[in-house]
Amino acid sequence: MATFTDRLRKSVAPIWERVHQHPFVTGLGDGSLPVGAFKYYMKQDYIYLIDYAKMFAIASVKAYDLETSSRFAALQESTLNTEMELHRQYAERFGISRAELEATEPSFVMLGYTSYMLRVAHQGSLAELVSALLPCTWSYWEIGKRLAQVEGALDHELYGEWVRMYSSDEFGQLAIWLIEIMNQLAEGKSEQELAKLEEYFVNTSKMEYMFWDMSYREEMWPWENN
Repeated sequence: MATFTDRLRKSVAPIWERVHQHPFVTGLGDGSLPVGAFKYYMKQDYIYLIDYAKMFAIASVKAYDLETSSRFAALQESTLNTEMELHRQYAERFGISRAELEATEPSFVMLGYTSYMLRVAHQGSLAELVSALLPCTWSYWEIGKRLAQVEGALDHELYGEWVRMYSSDEFGQLAIWLIEIMNQLAEGKSEQELAKLEEYFVNTSKMEYMFWDMSYREEMWPWENN
């Protein structure tokens, strides 16, 4: 029997395939990605993670049971104190200091993406929050697994660590848990409610694509690269 997340995945299939074929993503796999683009991505992704952690905090407050609330709170703590520290250490290999990371000015796409997610989180239900949050984790896991199949990608001196991180079983377990939570929260919802969840999922999937594209072109604001 098809699950609600099967429906979500089907609805974004063309978008996610465009992500898989984007030169930023393929460049991570074959090593052709310009280092400047990756450094730009690292800085924007760092400040993205700050708002991403807030999503987990809001989810913890909105959770209906202690176990779920505790898991979301743990994810916020892990993002702020583990993932971001790993991010800082990885950035140092590219000559990006902690001060430079924290002084990063957000791009137009980054602002739009996180502002949208946080609006959904503050104004919506837990199910709506998860639907907006899920594309980031789920699509990264898919990207990591696909890139791990590219010869040499796991061992690349610059990008191998990134591929190993997002193709790992540990990261996959997080994605699977969020997928399962999404399916649980969708149970008993009306078609109107499910359609709204799908809308949020599709919108943030589009924003994921825009984030990759913005990073590849190192674009702060749309008119600056014209």
